[in-house]
Amino acid sequence: MSYALSYHPDIHKEDLPNIPRNMQTRIRNAIQERLLNDPLKYGEPLKRSLQGYRKLRVGDYRVVYRLEKENIIILKIGHRKEVYSRTHLRI
Repeated sequence: MSYALSYHPDIHKEDLPNIPRNMQTRIRNAIQERLLNDPLKYGEPLKRSLQGYRKLRVGDYRVVYRLEKENIIILKIGHRKEVYSRTHLRI
């Protein structure tokens, strides 16, 4: 199955500039190689207030996304310490 990928508008303005370049590359590769191939296999469901969303783990960074049929909507990319609390601001 082929998936379409879309990003929240603030990812390129707020999230990526705060991530080191080598991690940006690793995250981009993980999205292309794992997330676009099988988002259900590689992404783990979130619980509690983020139920319905999933996360992709890339080292200490997380990609929080929602799957809607054939669309993957990435809401937040950030360090594991803050990514979940800041995801609430984008919902």
